Amino acid sequence: MEEKPLRVLACGDVEGRINALFNRVNAIQKKSGQFDLLLCVGEFFGNSPEAEAEWEAYKSGAKKAPIHTYILGAASQETVKYFPNSDGCELAENITCLGRRGIFTGASGLQIAYVSGREAQHEPAPSHCFTSKDITALAAPLLSNSKFRGVDVLLTSQWPRGVWQYGNSPETDTKFCGVSSIADLADKLKPRYHFAGLEAVHYERLPYRNHVVLQENAQHVSRFIALATVNNPAKKKYLYAFNIVPMKSMDPAELVKQPQDVTENPYRKPMKDGKKEKPPPSMTGAEVCCHIILQKSFGYADLLLIKHLLLSVFCYMALAKGSLTPDHVLLLPIGHYQSVVDLASEVVEEMEKYKSAIKKFCKSRGQRCIMFERNYRSQHLQLQVVPVSMEKCSTEDIKEAFMTQAEEQQMELMEIPAHTDLKQIAPPGTPYFYVELDTGEKLFYRIKKNFPLQFGREVLASEALLNIPMRADWRECKCTKEEEEDQAKQMRSDFEPFDFALDD
Repeated sequence: MEEKPLRVLACGDVEGRINALFNRVNAIQKKSGQFDLLLCVGEFFGNSPEAEAEWEAYKSGAKKAPIHTYILGAASQETVKYFPNSDGCELAENITCLGRRGIFTGASGLQIAYVSGREAQHEPAPSHCFTSKDITALAAPLLSNSKFRGVDVLLTSQWPRGVWQYGNSPETDTKFCGVSSIADLADKLKPRYHFAGLEAVHYERLPYRNHVVLQENAQHVSRFIALATVNNPAKKKYLYAFNIVPMKSMDPAELVKQPQDVTENPYRKPMKDGKKEKPPPSMTGAEVCCHIILQKSFGYADLLLIKHLLLSVFCYMALAKGSLTPDHVLLLPIGHYQSVVDLASEVVEEMEKYKSAIKKFCKSRGQRCIMFERNYRSQHLQLQVVPVSMEKCSTEDIKEAFMTQAEEQQMELMEIPAHTDLKQIAPPGTPYFYVELDTGEKLFYRIKKNFPLQFGREVLASEALLNIPMRADWRECKCTKEEEEDQAKQMRSDFEPFDFALDD
């Protein structure tokens, strides 16, 4: 039986506002019940006379922290005086300094790695700084264990450099933000949660994966969260609450579940344009497919592969889980691309081959091939392909249904001629929705805000088209694993005569 999760609070720079912090914690606990521990990143102490007086009350025992509190060491020369030594110790009742760097394992088995202070610019390092030797001393014992999968929590004063890559952007100037030594550490330690401070902003990055797609077994995702300063005037978030079951007590399948908004790992170097992202030589294409189906290592819970990857090096086809129809599929690039307009030229070329093949496939079955993409609140390109029976409706019917339902939601779909490149209309980074009809004509909408995420499905499922409104939301389209596998097998068999990869 899985054990009860720990209830944890994480906090940004306190900067001596200790009463304000603990008053807030008391209010939270009064409302939501007791938490197990409080983890503070960034600079805990302040250097004003008021801050010193506040601390004296806790140090003398006149006041007591309402929760087990763990803090990082000094992040500036001015606050070094508060720490008797750099190895960590209890500073007051319920307030413990973790030290310069190390691993703290609680009674529950929760494993917390930490690095205090700032990266040293010279040797010998000041006592509020860490060096490359500290990073090595922290990581080496963990990495030498063949069973090491990652740590539960990583606490650092500074941000990891480049953590925003492939993800949402922080509200700060990233030019001088973060250090690469912390990025390298985060990459190696694979924390499930990584907290940092010092930048005076709140930034919750989208979760990122720790495995290489198509090459490694699925691993748990990491979440990076930067927290603002306590009682900051802009009211930016400085406290973060979360529940966590220690990794060692978790069911492995539960641990590696991938959320839908998972992104690529920000610390891995991207492939240079033109290089083929192939599976490793030790695996055949078919083995890779089985590997993905079994491990769901791509990070999308709604994919079932229907194609081997023997000759397909840039894209693949998958059956959509919760599909509208049995032959509703997705076309996806193997590499990380946000949208169609971001695709490299060689990926575009292979994607077009797929589109051409699937159009022929649909035509042979008396169907119109309708494709749509939503580049909004998504992290990886998914081109949806839904065949619609020619007997049911004409291209004009489909076009009219999209136009009408868009108007009903105060959206104006723009008609684009068949051979117009989307890049001319939507520069990379533009949120948009587009539909490609079987004639090649496209309908385009530049998303402003509050776009209905299921819009494409809702239109196609409507009474005017497929007449299956109950299937508009993929989450309502449940079927067993066996049914999904049978569906994938059937689609693989049906599509084989049109598979361009088999002709080469």
